[in-house]
Amino acid sequence: MRVCLASTSPARLMLLRQAGIEPLTLAPDVDEDAVAAEAEAQRGGALAPAELVLLLARAKAADVARRIAAQHPDFDGIVIGGDSMFALGGEVYGKPHRPEVARERWRLMRGETGVLHSGHSVFRIAPGVEPVEAAAVAEASVTFAADVTDAEIDAYIGTGEPLLVAGAFTVDSLGGPFITRVVGDPSTVVGMSLSTLRRLAIELGVEWTDLWAPR
Repeated sequence: MRVCLASTSPARLMLLRQAGIEPLTLAPDVDEDAVAAEAEAQRGGALAPAELVLLLARAKAADVARRIAAQHPDFDGIVIGGDSMFALGGEVYGKPHRPEVARERWRLMRGETGVLHSGHSVFRIAPGVEPVEAAAVAEASVTFAADVTDAEIDAYIGTGEPLLVAGAFTVDSLGGPFITRVVGDPSTVVGMSLSTLRRLAIELGVEWTDLWAPR
């Protein structure tokens, strides 16, 4: 059973590899801002974080699933798409990209607890069969140490790690020591909830252990 990850995220790839899966990776061709803007225009207001991450995860997975089905008609397996955002104090945060933005966020986050929202979309693809999707959102709360110093924040930002991850932090790498508590599936904070992916695969008639790479 083959697996395609609709993402080039190193964290998501590492997570699947640690879980015994060696996926093909394809970058989705999705304008996330345009997708979100269209949905909000139709709604007449902003989407909740859980709605937004699910919308974007489904758009990414659907784009790659279409390409896989068209370009690899013999593909028999699943396509996985994901999206994550961090909510704190009523504000929603994606990737900061710039050091000054990451620095401001970390000064707000220390000593506080926020929620990481992670959208998941899984498409089952098989030769001669229409793709079928299962989707869900997972959430995990994250509490940051209150005694993180400005010097530690600057040093962490200097590594470049927090600039390209949702919420400007990691739990499985350099950011881990600054986090005191995670409630929920820890892999959600890394990039995808493995337990949620397993449940979605089962909904699609796929045994999780069939996704493991040969050893």
